[in-house]
Amino acid sequence: MTESVGTYVHESHGSVHGGEGPQYNFYVAAAAATSRLRDQAGRRPHTISQTDRVHLYQRFVDPPHFTRVREVLREARVVLLDGPPGSGRRAAALMLLHQLPDSQGSLHELPDTLDDSAASVFDAREVSTGDRLLLDLSEAEEARYVEMQRHLFAFRDRLSPLDAHLVVVLPHHLGYLLRDDLRHLSAEIGRPNSRRVLARHLRCEDIEPTPTDLDSPELVSYLARAPLHKVAALADGIRRHRDTDGASQRFPQWLAAALADEHDQAGRVAADIAAEESGRRRALLLSLAMFHGSPPSTVLHATNALLKVLSHPHDETPRLNRTDLYAEFTAIRAEVDADGRVCFALPGYDSAVRDHFWTYMPDVRRQLRDWFQDCMSSPGLRPAERKAAVARFAEQGLRCQRPEDLRALVERWTRTDAAVRYVPDAAQLLALGLSDDLHGRYFRQQIYDWSTAADTNEGLRHVLVLVCSESMAPTHPDQALVRLHHLARRGKVRTGAAAQEAVLSLARSENRLYELMLNRLSADKDQRTWAARDSALFLALADPIRRIHSPRVRALLIHGWSATLRHPDEWWAEHVSHWLSACLEYAEHRDHVLEVLATACASDSRTAGRLYRAARVWQRAADRAVADRADTVHRLLHAIDTQQGIESYS
Repeated sequence: MTESVGTYVHESHGSVHGGEGPQYNFYVAAAAATSRLRDQAGRRPHTISQTDRVHLYQRFVDPPHFTRVREVLREARVVLLDGPPGSGRRAAALMLLHQLPDSQGSLHELPDTLDDSAASVFDAREVSTGDRLLLDLSEAEEARYVEMQRHLFAFRDRLSPLDAHLVVVLPHHLGYLLRDDLRHLSAEIGRPNSRRVLARHLRCEDIEPTPTDLDSPELVSYLARAPLHKVAALADGIRRHRDTDGASQRFPQWLAAALADEHDQAGRVAADIAAEESGRRRALLLSLAMFHGSPPSTVLHATNALLKVLSHPHDETPRLNRTDLYAEFTAIRAEVDADGRVCFALPGYDSAVRDHFWTYMPDVRRQLRDWFQDCMSSPGLRPAERKAAVARFAEQGLRCQRPEDLRALVERWTRTDAAVRYVPDAAQLLALGLSDDLHGRYFRQQIYDWSTAADTNEGLRHVLVLVCSESMAPTHPDQALVRLHHLARRGKVRTGAAAQEAVLSLARSENRLYELMLNRLSADKDQRTWAARDSALFLALADPIRRIHSPRVRALLIHGWSATLRHPDEWWAEHVSHWLSACLEYAEHRDHVLEVLATACASDSRTAGRLYRAARVWQRAADRAVADRADTVHRLLHAIDTQQGIESYS
């Protein structure tokens, strides 16, 4: 009788290894995390890329006093932009810079954290000719705001000769701290007309409401109190209902449905919870609000977990004598749809329930964090349910000034012993913290601390690579570059390779970041500690053609090559061949390329000998253009002799 030996899996909710050899499950989780981050990035309002600025420009309505702000910026090259919260200060700042004449510089945001011990964010990088700079201090604390003003005058002096401009968004709540000698640079905008903002957004979506359509009392009341980002969200809601309903309905129906989505149910929820004496019923309310649109079993699991974490007495009543879930859902105005998903009958009710618990039960917020972690440990949660629940938890933690709750879950979900299914959750939670107006800087600083710490585990490092490249890079590329560089240095094989690929991709994306990365590789005080990895990064990044005409870039390339050529193993020889081949393909850049290589080894004759030996190997490998290669090597030797003060033979 012959028996077959194998593996049979009846049911699995996690990773299963049924054979020999290594198993890699992280990549699937990483792909899911990347998908979540990219989906979230598509809705982020803070990106400053050309495409996003054009999108904003098409929908932008000039706020009151905007002409005055333009005049200050044109005359002084610096404007301190103020305005009440909800007036669209950041959007106005971006449009001020976007509407300036095109120049050879770039439009980017100044870093808002002191990375690598920089003395000030104004010293974090060199200003290039024609740069258009944004510094958002709208949520700055008092000490930081005062410190920024101290450095602003010296920074302003550097802008004028470079034809550069700077817009600083001021913290409106700290207006009393503005220095008297800076007041002539400040200008305040008012709130744009909300009706015009809505109409402009709708017009860009090919929706043309009549004046009567925009005069409904409910809409007028909503526009009077909603911040501008809510007005934009309302326009998007109208567009979504138009796309869903098609020709079967018209604008009044789309508007009513979109307003219902935005309806504030806070008063009703407060009354319902006050009238509800059952602790289990209240737990059911919050559980359904957090896992809205999930199956009944998920809501039941969350309810039982909440009762347990809050030490609620166990119900000793026999199960069949207790009310079933259907009756309990009915009692809290919830319904089960045709797909078996439980939802509240009233639009916006779930959001109001979450707000109520986190706002009016502040003494249990830490327990709510632990409860949420317990709920997310269920392997039965589907990816869509996890994604929605993470967003809801992040919203409450950030709204209630508890970013440390998000940080704690990220650390727990990326521990060495954590399941890989938490990777997308941790990445999403961290990205949501980064995109928050008030706490974004807190998370950028936290990511820097994690990136530079020696004891950060590889799971967390890999999540940081994903978040920096997908979420931070579009909004704060300078800071993302710094963090990815540290991760590329410190990460082990898989994480280090992913970070290196990410930092190189970001550095290659624009000339300013290319120069910034070359500068880090050549000027970093910790270079000796990471010499091998930095040399590998330099060789992968350095381009024999890109910006080679710039004296600044050539100086950076010379410094990088000088450090690299000193490695005796000569693993850099292949890259030397690439640079010499570029001399043949791009003859107009040949002199600059040879100047860089020759100057890099000018101070060390042994290094010059190794470079020349590598060049001779490249010459002998020729199967065509033999004479051109010989001429190039001859020119290189002449350049080396010249740099060393040696008179070459003719």
